[in-house]
Amino acid sequence: MNFNLNLTQEQKLVMTQQMQLSIKLLQMSSLELQEHVDKELQENPVLEVSYAEEAHDENLKNRIDYKEFIKYLDFDKYGQRHYEKNDEEEVSPFNFISEQKSLKQDLVEQIIDLGVKDYLFPICEYIIDNLDERGYLEVSEEDISKQLNVEISIAREAIKIVQSLEPIGIAAMDLRECLKLQLERNGVLNNYLSVIIDKHLENIADNRYNLIAKSLGIELKEAQYYGDIIKSLQPKPSSGFYTGDEISYTAPDAYIKEIGSEFHILMNENLVPKLNINEIYKEIIKNENDVAAVEYVKEKINSALFLMKSIEHRKSTIYKVLEKILEIQQDFFKYGESYLKPMSLKDISESIGMHESTISRAIKDKYINTNRGTIKIKDLFTVGLSSANSAEDVSASIIKKEIKKMIDKEDKSKPLSDQAICDYLNEQGMNISRRTVAKYREEMNIKASSKRKRF
Repeated sequence: MNFNLNLTQEQKLVMTQQMQLSIKLLQMSSLELQEHVDKELQENPVLEVSYAEEAHDENLKNRIDYKEFIKYLDFDKYGQRHYEKNDEEEVSPFNFISEQKSLKQDLVEQIIDLGVKDYLFPICEYIIDNLDERGYLEVSEEDISKQLNVEISIAREAIKIVQSLEPIGIAAMDLRECLKLQLERNGVLNNYLSVIIDKHLENIADNRYNLIAKSLGIELKEAQYYGDIIKSLQPKPSSGFYTGDEISYTAPDAYIKEIGSEFHILMNENLVPKLNINEIYKEIIKNENDVAAVEYVKEKINSALFLMKSIEHRKSTIYKVLEKILEIQQDFFKYGESYLKPMSLKDISESIGMHESTISRAIKDKYINTNRGTIKIKDLFTVGLSSANSAEDVSASIIKKEIKKMIDKEDKSKPLSDQAICDYLNEQGMNISRRTVAKYREEMNIKASSKRKRF
């Protein structure tokens, strides 16, 4: 062992806090960015929001009087959450009305309409309050009796009242009771259906009607008929009702609009508020008497400036990525999904001189608004499969569409196997393996041929 001093030269990338913040902002979704900016506004006193637009809106609001409200009654889009306005157009106050009646509110109103006995009403309310997000009852008869200090027969009576309400199947203890309640209300519950629900739900899911038929001593077609009835039921009674969770709306980072014969990228300038440095703090740094205050303000101003710079960098990076995507996927934006071309992160990174990891962060959880709706940028990146009949690759989405079309048209008594689908696609010049067909089928939530078979 020898001790020596050696002089070596090497390159290292040291990630500063500012660099980390810039990367972090780039990969944030629009909602996360808004939350981060809100937090910074609370924590950094030198940051302020530009209220120029809000002042304009306040002036606008002051100009609207009661008589002006009348004209909005004829505006048939007042109930919509999304609206468009020109700078000179006034905004209907009804656009901002968004009250949703919850499932529990609806059930309480039904109880009132039924005119249940006074002593039962609070018990029914207690039951309604103890429904989960599916509409199932989370407490037992015994729990209700114990918690409210009532006879178990009264608790049972209150449960029956709530179960008689709409939607059918509400306040069931579990899936099996929920299905039976629906069949009972529709007047079709019989012994066969009851036994199938109790013992054979998994067999129905796996299309094993031969086992059900053998167990019940009935014909195969009859077992399938009962299975079809059960499959038509609603396993989640609360479906379609507002259950208390706010609907989250995704704000797009950009808009891709066709103007004339060309597509243009418009960045969403309303994603975060306009940030400025408060003028008062700009004056403080000129004060040479209070060194500590000057240092503190300088630090906060630097932090604020870097935040503003990082937001602009995030915007310009997303713009560059979208510019290249638009160039590659112009046919998709014009004609639809079937014209989506295979595209990888590498394709974009090489053409705009950015690292693939930067592209990945720039598209992570980002959305764009197009004439085909609001779509996730990541969904435009599809794996390509080589085509024997063309120099171009075929995107995975096109192959999935073809697989779905074949399955929709198949003879249900002899459903197509993954191998049969694979062979057909290869005949059409799409080089694809049976394993890839199975993978795409599963991604589309389509069952295997054995589970699609009709008897």
